[in-house]
Amino acid sequence: MKKFFLEIDNVTFTASAKNKVNNVSFQIENKGDIICLLGPSGIGKTTILRTIAGLERIDSGKITLNNRVISSNDTYVEPENRNISLAFQDNSLFPHYNVIQNIEFGAERNKDKKKNLNINEVIKFLHLEHIKDKYPHQISSGEAQRASLARSLLSNPDLLLLDEPLSNIDQNFKEEIQVKLKKILTEHKITTIIVTHDSYEAFYLGTKCGIILDGQLKQYDDPYNVYHFPNSIEVVNFLNRGTLIPAKVTGENTLESLDLGTIKGNFIKHYPKGSDVKLLIQPEDLEHDDGSNLKLEVVDRQFRGTNFIYTLKTPSNLMIPVFVHSHHIHQHEVDEKFGIKRPINIDHIVCF
Repeated sequence: MKKFFLEIDNVTFTASAKNKVNNVSFQIENKGDIICLLGPSGIGKTTILRTIAGLERIDSGKITLNNRVISSNDTYVEPENRNISLAFQDNSLFPHYNVIQNIEFGAERNKDKKKNLNINEVIKFLHLEHIKDKYPHQISSGEAQRASLARSLLSNPDLLLLDEPLSNIDQNFKEEIQVKLKKILTEHKITTIIVTHDSYEAFYLGTKCGIILDGQLKQYDDPYNVYHFPNSIEVVNFLNRGTLIPAKVTGENTLESLDLGTIKGNFIKHYPKGSDVKLLIQPEDLEHDDGSNLKLEVVDRQFRGTNFIYTLKTPSNLMIPVFVHSHHIHQHEVDEKFGIKRPINIDHIVCF
């Protein structure tokens, strides 16, 4: 039987009688992998972290870390004996310690273990130099969050748990910290579970992503597969990355849409000829062509820096997103007509 660094085996995570994530099973295959858990607020993501850390108990199932059972119906390892570090979303700094003392507390936690990280390196990359001598009540929520992250990183845990670690961080250097955080976690093989509501953050940081909806782990897969091959309508709706349109399967690699006409591509799942399906159209699936005879009305245009996302209204009043590179010379205004290139070919056709 294959051994996993962390294995969650059929565990129900319980915050309250009405707030549960039921019968969860997933694995972290290798030391140093980064797992991101996505889901709406209040769904139980933080409870999963608290339970893995040992702050909550489980009634059934099993949690195994590095070949050691740490939670089951008859085994419970105390939090201080798990070598797991949990950084909460809210300020969890010791109020009677200043920032550098809080960070040094993490570094001292496992002082007998080989140190992988340099304290000054971590302070610098998290932009904490200017607040080292301040106390938690004297700094912003974003600064407190970064200090808590530094303390957790330096504690040299077997497993690092981060609850919305970048949610309060200013956008002007959030992406910089994402890049450096991923580099540190990867280079030092710090196995990490990150809870986030930001799918872009999850797709960038995660080796694997888990989508938690309606009290269940709906999908657990590579970020690419979660985005391009969502396994349910619930995941499609949560990610909000496209539109489901009615279509009919007319051949082995062909669909017919009332609004878009003939669509060809590779089906991810087989559907018999004549099947009525809902086809997922994502922003990058359709191409712009000013000379096309298939023209749809522009109802919205979002500028994203490197691209525009146009929202187009079809004759049956469906709203379809289309990606256009920002260097495209001809920009379309709301109420104008926007051409869709024909024939329509989609590399991977996802239907429900």
